[in-house]
Amino acid sequence: VQLQASGGGLVQTGESLRLSCAASGPSFSSYTMGWFRQAPGKEREFVATIRANGGYTYYSDSVKGRFTISRDNAKNTVYLQMNNLKPEDTAVYYCTAGRPILSAIRTPQTYLYWGQGTLVTVSS
Repeated sequence: VQLQASGGGLVQTGESLRLSCAASGPSFSSYTMGWFRQAPGKEREFVATIRANGGYTYYSDSVKGRFTISRDNAKNTVYLQMNNLKPEDTAVYYCTAGRPILSAIRTPQTYLYWGQGTLVTVSS
């Protein structure tokens, strides 16, 4: 599976962005899809994930209520709608695909495939 993330950019505090991640390869609909982010000098951290059937979503506490993850299996695409952005959301955002168990859903090492990342910069 190959993943191509897009949609990053420079925005001001309080504004919104929507990230997209297009997948190529078989069995997209069978994968849990996730978004992680990495700020300069920091470790990669979990943002959100959505199960294969789209029925279950999980968020980090820092983005819950502001970000929404969704997927369109017919288009092999996963989205991350980011509202009310804050300077601390500034990072490179990576999409990922895998089949993690629930207890490991926030652990990047349990995912199989990664996109190249898209930079989100939020100015104050």
